[in-house]
Amino acid sequence: MRECPDGAALLAIAREVLRKELLPLLPGDKAYAALMVANAMGIAERQLRQGEGPQQKEQQALAALLQREGTLAELNREFAARIRQGDFDEDAEARRLLWESTVQRVRESAPKALAAYSPSAARHVFV
Repeated sequence: MRECPDGAALLAIAREVLRKELLPLLPGDKAYAALMVANAMGIAERQLRQGEGPQQKEQQALAALLQREGTLAELNREFAARIRQGDFDEDAEARRLLWESTVQRVRESAPKALAAYSPSAARHVFV
């Protein structure tokens, strides 16, 4: 059994210390790099909290749409290639999948932007 706090909580604590205690002490030319590190820590924290569920659901949805098995990366490459070929121009399921994967990525990388965009867009997708 792991001790508390867990990895996500440790990232949150470290991020808070970086932003509130260390960032103000850094010279201006290093502040941007520190903010990028803090942002990356926030993304990692949110991904840890969500676990593998969103990726697994996206993989399953892609496999069903493409009618084949594969890794998430393989399925995404094929999906992108087929989009470029025009295979899904009129496919509502493909559009839904693109929307849901976009919302999920924004939920991990910039959740405040998603909430500011639209409360209905912040609904659970792949979760």
